[in-house]
Amino acid sequence: MKQYLSYFLCLFTSLVFSQEDRTNSYFDINYFKGNIARHNDDILHLIDGHPSGFIASWNKKTFGKKAWQERYGYPDYGVSFAYQDLKNDILGDTYSLYGHANFYFFKRNIILRIGQGLSYSTNPYDRDTNFRNIAYGSRVLSSTYLMLNYKKERLFNRIGLQAGLSLIHNSNANVKAPNTSINSITFNVGLTYNTDETDTDFIQSEEDKKFTQPIKFNAVFRSGINESDVIGSGQFPFYIFSFYADKRINHKSAFQLGTDVFYSNFLKEYIRYRFVAFPEDELEGNEDFKRVGVFAGHELFISKFSVVTQYGYYVYYPFDFEGRTYIRIGLKHYFNDKIFAAMTLKSHAAKAEAVEFGIGIRL
Repeated sequence: MKQYLSYFLCLFTSLVFSQEDRTNSYFDINYFKGNIARHNDDILHLIDGHPSGFIASWNKKTFGKKAWQERYGYPDYGVSFAYQDLKNDILGDTYSLYGHANFYFFKRNIILRIGQGLSYSTNPYDRDTNFRNIAYGSRVLSSTYLMLNYKKERLFNRIGLQAGLSLIHNSNANVKAPNTSINSITFNVGLTYNTDETDTDFIQSEEDKKFTQPIKFNAVFRSGINESDVIGSGQFPFYIFSFYADKRINHKSAFQLGTDVFYSNFLKEYIRYRFVAFPEDELEGNEDFKRVGVFAGHELFISKFSVVTQYGYYVYYPFDFEGRTYIRIGLKHYFNDKIFAAMTLKSHAAKAEAVEFGIGIRL
């Protein structure tokens, strides 16, 4: 890890001393150490030591040039690189790249960072050489991290300090089995470096706080690939058709009500597997793999992006798989007022089923 940290510090130094014009940005680097959460007893043999590593980030500050920036307390956005040594030869190490956003509270002394990206695992599951790694079934993983810090900028000229807690989640979202995932809960401490001598003043707008829209109707097509928890059962495409209405009640929020139709092809293979391997289930082997759900949801608008959360219930449920309720959470990006793309995670409680990629229209 020292080698990678040295590389970053060299890059950090060269970038710092090359700054001449105002950038309204800052760098930070955080060292972390902690524990792997015992969220599943099946991973007990993978919890040996205390994972450690670093997170290095570039952050762009906002000062209210756009209305949404003031609404959310002038957040930052940026990119992060993370290295994590999981202190277990079976798990190996992970290298991660994220896009992130920072939100401030309590006179900008408390910062909450939310990062989403991809991780690369150096030692995933392999049937012949690494069959004990049931956490990761693939080298490329979906990764999320949360960081809650107490932060003081410019304590020593442009240098500041921060410390707090981080949660790092790595999973392949059932793209390929196995997938019990790893959650690291850590303490972190770090330095910040502002690239400008002083900060720009915040802009106070006179935006009309009242904002509503009439009910809008949405249609979304989602797809991807996934696999059941049965290792080696194969990856299959899935198709989801979603139809819902939403009502935007202010600049930030809209509420949703709609329905999903699921064509989950991995369930075909899983039903056949259960029919053969578990006769006590009394299956016929030809149960319908399709499901239909109804859901209520919320959408949080942030510039051209939004955060979607939905809670659903299967009204057509011919085969029992992980329960009748489901959750969807993810991001949308609006290309214009009508067309959007979406990347969402569908799960049953804490058990992921699929990462969904979608395209939709809002009328």
